[in-house]
This record gives sequence, C-alpha cells and structure tokens, in this order.
Amino acid sequence: MSRKILVVDDEAPIREMLVFVLEQNGFQAIEAQDYDSAMDALVEPYPDMILLDWMLPGTSGVQIAKKIKNRTARGEEEDKIKGLEVGADDYVTKPFSPKELMARIKAVFRRVSPTSLEEAIEVHGLRLDPISHRVTSAGNELDMGPTEFKLLHFFMTHPERVYSREQLLDNVWGTNVYVEDRTVDVHIRRLRKAIAPMGHDKLVQTVRGAGYRFSSKI
Repeated sequence: MSRKILVVDDEAPIREMLVFVLEQNGFQAIEAQDYDSAMDALVEPYPDMILLDWMLPGTSGVQIAKKIKNRTARGEEEDKIKGLEVGADDYVTKPFSPKELMARIKAVFRRVSPTSLEEAIEVHGLRLDPISHRVTSAGNELDMGPTEFKLLHFFMTHPERVYSREQLLDNVWGTNVYVEDRTVDVHIRRLRKAIAPMGHDKLVQTVRGAGYRFSSKI
C-alpha cells in the first residue's frame, strides 16, 4: 500500500504541482487549502506525512503543527527554528525544486521507518527489543545510552550495508541536528564497548575509507 501524504497549501497551483509530483513518485496525495480542511482530512487511516505551508488563511503553520506534530518553515531563520521546535521533521523554503522536496520526503521516511519497527531482532545471541527498549546478550541485559540504542537498532535493521558517517548522522541523529561527523566515531566506540562482553562488538565493523557496517559475517 502506498504512503499517504496530506498537502496543505492555500495556493491551488502549488497544491496541484505537489500532488502531481507525489503521485508520479508512487505516493497517495490528498489536498487541503486551509486549517479547517486540513483538520477534516486528519481521519483514520491518518496520513503518513503532512506537507504544510507556513502561511494559511486565518492561521499559521505553527498553529497546525502544534496539533499534528509535523513540520514546516518559512524563509526567515526565526520561523524555521519555530517550525522545528513545534515538532517538524524538516523544512524547505519557497521556491523549491520538486527533486529536492522528494529527496527530503524520502529521507524523512527512511529515518522514521526503522524506529517504528516493533519486532525484536536477534543476531548471534544479541537481541534488541524496541518495545521494552532492552538489549540483551545471551539473556543478560546490556546497559547503553539512548543514542547507542538507536544506532544499534538502525544497524540491526539495515545489516550488511556500509554507511558513511554522514549517512549515519542523517538516519540516526536526523538532518536537523548539527553535530560533527566524528561524533559518530565516539558513539560507535561506546556501542562496541556496551555489546563487547560476549564478543558482539565484532558485529560492528569499520570499513576503511567508507564508514561502518553491521554484519553477522564475523
């Protein structure tokens, strides 16, 4: 089933362009032109994502974002920050290219999908349970920080693939968090230390000149 995206914009040409681009990329698009129609569209099954204009008749993107916990922004830096503070996942400023917008939409879905998986994962006796937020090794619970947990969850749901530091930052920390690439190295070391007692640190492998890979081939 295709993902459903709600497009909220009072300018009909922009809505029509967005709907066309989304449908061309395999998404199901629904439209809303103002606050009331946007709220009317928020019925089950809820949209997987909302593209929200900053300025709408009689209200603002912030007011809607506070209710639906999605993001938008206008060109000014202060407004961008406001949009992120009320729960937005990303923002683009007008005018924007459809190609850039689609890249950002797909990046957001990539970031949220792994963390929404609820099934426990186990590799060589290392078990991660997203529901209880526990990691065990041979039945013994391991102690690790929230970032290391997210990093391990991402690795275990995306095995046998090399990720650069930048890709890990985007997928684990998110594009709106500004940290240095070397931050990844620090958390990789912490993660390896946390899962080392039973030798599971060997699952997190360094690929020289490329990044890191989680592999059961040890």
